[in-house]
Amino acid sequence: MPLGDVERFLSPTGRELHESAIRRMGTVAARQPDLISFAAGYPAADVFPLAELRDVAADLLGREGDAIQYGPTRGYAPLIEALVREMSRRSVTVTPEELLITTGSQQGLDLVARVLTGPDEAVLVELPTFTGAISALRNAQAHIAGVRQAADGIDLDDLERVTQRLAREGRRVKLLYVVPNFQNPTGRLLSLEHRRALLAWAARHDTLIVEDDPYGALSFEGEVVPGGTLPLKAFDEEGRVVYLSSFSKTLAPGFRVGWMAAVAPLVERFEIAKQAADLATGTLDQRFACEALTRGVIDRLVPRLRRVYQTRRDLMLEGLASMLSDRLTWVTPHGGFFIWATLPPGERDTALLDRALEERLLFVAGSAFFVDGSGHDTIRLAFSAAPEARIPEGVARLARAISRRPVESQTAPR
Repeated sequence: MPLGDVERFLSPTGRELHESAIRRMGTVAARQPDLISFAAGYPAADVFPLAELRDVAADLLGREGDAIQYGPTRGYAPLIEALVREMSRRSVTVTPEELLITTGSQQGLDLVARVLTGPDEAVLVELPTFTGAISALRNAQAHIAGVRQAADGIDLDDLERVTQRLAREGRRVKLLYVVPNFQNPTGRLLSLEHRRALLAWAARHDTLIVEDDPYGALSFEGEVVPGGTLPLKAFDEEGRVVYLSSFSKTLAPGFRVGWMAAVAPLVERFEIAKQAADLATGTLDQRFACEALTRGVIDRLVPRLRRVYQTRRDLMLEGLASMLSDRLTWVTPHGGFFIWATLPPGERDTALLDRALEERLLFVAGSAFFVDGSGHDTIRLAFSAAPEARIPEGVARLARAISRRPVESQTAPR
């Protein structure tokens, strides 16, 4: 007899699991011929350093079998040592005991959610914020509250208001999750003043900050003030920042190698939780990442990545300015992968996405990045993975989709 409805077997957590909106977009893209995707924030596959990675593979697999053996949960020791040096280049001093290798930074978010939060405990995120963080925190059943953004990052006045409101409700804020460098989804860069102010806020309210930094290296040269992409962790004198980063955006995402940096007692707890999830991050992946770091592969690659992504951003901005300047407003990013756009009055992200799919264009509805149910007047456009030759056509398809909005909806209240 077929098993039928499996709901009766699920745990309370299993019943509350949330799928990523961006993963759903990837499924749609795979089914659509001739579709142009501005959805998932994938790196540009045409700039992966394949020749150098082939050399690394030959060297690693030409040695004894240690490269494909189990490794320690904490991570491959030479990679940890290389990351101590890499963090120093980012103006962050850490010891090996303060680092943990993860399966991408998403595993770091999952560990943070499981180790530092519990059911109904208060966690703050930006409005909008990365959907992967929302999923991890919701799966931990945290009480998630949103804080508005300003032009230069999280709105500090609103941060204080939300913190005080939660305090009146009897909730102490456990942590704040932020993406300071070219934020996903808005592309905004948190100002240096805001970085210092966030640390002062955390000290004042005795809370932690989780800093997610996948895009910090991808600044468009000449557009960011020196030191403007220094991590929050670089200013952290009390150990309040849990820092996450990865090689996904600077080397290749298929390796699934990221890392966490935090005070040693926290890293110990994260390591214990990680043992239950995977016992050991992929050893071969870690060795690839280590060789790429120590051989200078990433250092040579990053300047090219900056040029490629700046060119693609400029193509998208030129298309928006020529075809949609009277209907959209947007944030001009100075690094990263994304352009954040606000829709015309009366337009809704999900309705526009339906029409865009008919035009064979995909993007992510802005409401997916909001924890308070808002954001339906916004969309996220990723310029990173789309071939340069197709970006103008993709913007033209977006313009056609917006032009096809039914007349009655054009006067509807926002």
